[in-house]
Amino acid sequence: MNHQINIGFETAVEDEAAVAALIRTCALRVLESEGVPFCAEIDVTVVDADAVREMNAAYRDKDAVTDVLSFPMYEFVNGAPQERLEREPDSGRVMLGDMVLCYTRACEQAAAFGHSPARECGYLTTHSVLHLLGYDHERGDGDARLMRGKEEENLAFLGLTREA
Repeated sequence: MNHQINIGFETAVEDEAAVAALIRTCALRVLESEGVPFCAEIDVTVVDADAVREMNAAYRDKDAVTDVLSFPMYEFVNGAPQERLEREPDSGRVMLGDMVLCYTRACEQAAAFGHSPARECGYLTTHSVLHLLGYDHERGDGDARLMRGKEEENLAFLGLTREA
């Protein structure tokens, strides 16, 4: 498939090219592992704590810094679309939605969890793309286990273990 991951930075990061490559690799891996049968597109924006806090307050009524936000364009349930998907006229791709990653929060969490910022950014990207595909850890224990298992499988495939 010819998936497209668009990545923009609204905050400075130490190695923008490496972070963008990691996000792209992780997002593409999830789309591949899920067997997404159409050309998909995802927009990713990397922001700082202030920006993600504002978005979290505006869209989720939670006035707090969070690590990643997912804004799906379509309703999916565990990878299955629940509505008709429309291709973008110019590209022929289906826009799955937007991901907003707070890089500063990801680095803080990596330090707290004792692993690398790359592992944390990889986890957050994987988590977000699964949300765009309708996986939801808040729907109940069974769905939470399913989503966590898919996260760990994808991260292990990419060598982004908890020790990394």
